[in-house]
Amino acid sequence: MKKLLIILSFFPMLLVAQSNLNGIVYDASQDTKQLPLFGANLIWLDTSVGTSTDINGQFSIPFVDDNNQLVISYVGYKTDTITVNSPTAIKHYLKPTNDLDEVIVNSRKKATAKSYLKAENTLFVSSDELLKAACCNLSESFETNPSIDVNFSDAVTGTKQIKMLGLSSPYILIATENIPSIRGASQAYGLSFIPGTWVESIQITKGAGSVVNGFESIAGQINAELVKPTTDNQFYFNVYGASNERLELNTHFNTKVTDKWSTGLYLHGNTHQQKHDVNDDGFLDMPLYNQVNVMNRWQYTNPEKGVVSFINLRYLNDQKQSGQVNFNPDTFNPDALNAIDAINQNQAWGSQIDTERYELSAKLGYVNPEIPWQSLGVQFAFSNHIQDSYFGLNQYDIEHTSIYSNIIYNSIIDDSRHKIKTGLNYTYDDYSEFAIGQDWARTERSFGGFFEYSYDNLNKLTLTAGLRVDTHNLLGQFITPRLHMRYSPWSKSAFRASIGRGKRSANIFAENQNLFASSRNVSILNTNGNIYGLDPEIAWNYGVSYLQGFNLFGQKADVTLDFYRTNFKNQVVVDLENAQEVNFYNLEGDSYANSFQAELNYNVFGNFDLRTAYKFYDVKTQYTSGKLVKPLMPKHRFFANTSYETPIKNNTNWKFDLTYNWLSEQRFPSTLNNPTQYRVDDYSKSIGTLNGQITKVFSPKFEVYLGGENITNVRQNNPIVSADNPFGSSFDTNFVYGPIFGSMYYAGLRYKLKQNK
Repeated sequence: MKKLLIILSFFPMLLVAQSNLNGIVYDASQDTKQLPLFGANLIWLDTSVGTSTDINGQFSIPFVDDNNQLVISYVGYKTDTITVNSPTAIKHYLKPTNDLDEVIVNSRKKATAKSYLKAENTLFVSSDELLKAACCNLSESFETNPSIDVNFSDAVTGTKQIKMLGLSSPYILIATENIPSIRGASQAYGLSFIPGTWVESIQITKGAGSVVNGFESIAGQINAELVKPTTDNQFYFNVYGASNERLELNTHFNTKVTDKWSTGLYLHGNTHQQKHDVNDDGFLDMPLYNQVNVMNRWQYTNPEKGVVSFINLRYLNDQKQSGQVNFNPDTFNPDALNAIDAINQNQAWGSQIDTERYELSAKLGYVNPEIPWQSLGVQFAFSNHIQDSYFGLNQYDIEHTSIYSNIIYNSIIDDSRHKIKTGLNYTYDDYSEFAIGQDWARTERSFGGFFEYSYDNLNKLTLTAGLRVDTHNLLGQFITPRLHMRYSPWSKSAFRASIGRGKRSANIFAENQNLFASSRNVSILNTNGNIYGLDPEIAWNYGVSYLQGFNLFGQKADVTLDFYRTNFKNQVVVDLENAQEVNFYNLEGDSYANSFQAELNYNVFGNFDLRTAYKFYDVKTQYTSGKLVKPLMPKHRFFANTSYETPIKNNTNWKFDLTYNWLSEQRFPSTLNNPTQYRVDDYSKSIGTLNGQITKVFSPKFEVYLGGENITNVRQNNPIVSADNPFGSSFDTNFVYGPIFGSMYYAGLRYKLKQNK
């Protein structure tokens, strides 16, 4: 019987045919629980044909008929050589090097993992890590991760934005199953449109990513893998309720339709309808909202033909209301008001954001049964995103229709040490916008080809070099080079270096919607470019990192040091240095972002883990008023996370997680043009927040969790400038550097019914 395996690489849907040996490598020190080993090496004896295991311990290696000796090794474990006479799936257990009779070794699957073997600096985040917090949507999935910074974009919409390497999310390529998904019209709120329970794992790559995924990535890439109908629970139920009266519900239904077809129906709903004004400024501390999110996912697997495919159908409806507590949307008409009328009529300031989104995506993977190292992948995605919104008197509407297609061919040169990826992709984006009182419309089309070569000597050196050539109707023709290298001079080490170029068109309104929640006048100062009169953004990213694993007091630990620099050759500058204006213009001068991070992961004892990180940012841009530190960017950050899990007894145990974040002072944009009473200090205060969660697992099917966010009740008391005069010229909601609501506590339960295998 032919065996099927999903290759966990850039395109997880690609299959491995019958002439591959499939299997899983486990930690032999576990008596009752199977712990897969991530990053174990496998190589046929006296050959160069090898591979390594993924985060689930799975591997696939071409079966060699004339050599039946397979060498399996892993840092800190005894190397085994086993005899394999046929390509039948295997399970193998490696023993730790210190596994003596009188020593008891305890280990478990890591919630996050870093590879010592990949050329890219990639962090793998499993679903276990996502469960350390409520993780109601993707924007809340990074609270326990030091590589990603999470904060609120403004004081009224409740939107969380992420940053990497000192740069905001538009400079990060965010994909769902390697299809770019959070871009264009969905840039501001798209992360909140992906429920956390739908996410199976996340891969975070720092620096310029692979050319396979496009030319837009500058700071890094985030890829979210969704749960699969064949591997997800047959039934999953999660309900969440918070002290702020936020309520969420998630259900999954998965079933096997035929021996080749499986389908899953995933439902998500959230609502918040209670008004809160803890700081008594007259404005809601968090918006009122309703969201309905539905996805139908189909999976087709045909081992005999070497084919696997996925088809996703999705619908989203999201409605938000924010503003002053006494705001009534039924009597507020921004089209018929101006500031003087609003003041004379004693109108309350308010905002509504209504979004409707349709998505269709499909993926097809094929592996040649006769030549198993040759594979073909096809990706296609269509989306239609409609947002109707207003922020006080500022109306903003956008419709974005997008088409994405990609064809990837994988093969080797001579042997498995030399791998290639090549292919073509086409993107189409049609934008229709209404902003600052006028219509904006444009259509972007791009067609490109790419080639990526990877070398892995299965020991010390790994290299990935890529090049793509694109032609774009507005950006012209251009070349995108990317290079990643990894060198391991000694045990448990990895030196990495990367360099890459990125280019993108800035969607200045969609990406900066928070600025509409102010009285600033919007101006575009350059008018010779093809996109809003502006030229495209171009940047180079350079990075080095060092990962070292070691034993500390007999327990496993690792330390990571990395430094990245992004140099903009051209940038669309968002200038807020005049308190009554926001000016967009192309960079004239220097703009860069330096990011340094030191991270320590330590298994203190048993099931108790500690993760700490320090980050230093130096981000400066040349404004018309001078070269300044980027606003609301702390120079120093400190992160600490501890987690403890009690031993499992009778299928029940406890889990404890605690996360602390500290941010240094942050520069505010200048408010010298405001009246004295509406001026703010040059810098914010430093802040520290503490989050925690306790989970009680009653059985493999049922668990309950209780948690708190901002347990120490830290609050920014006056986040809105001119809150008493929202239709005045000084009103601004964009001076947020910390929590507004204060402490928030939540509880929930999860029930899951596994599928019959």
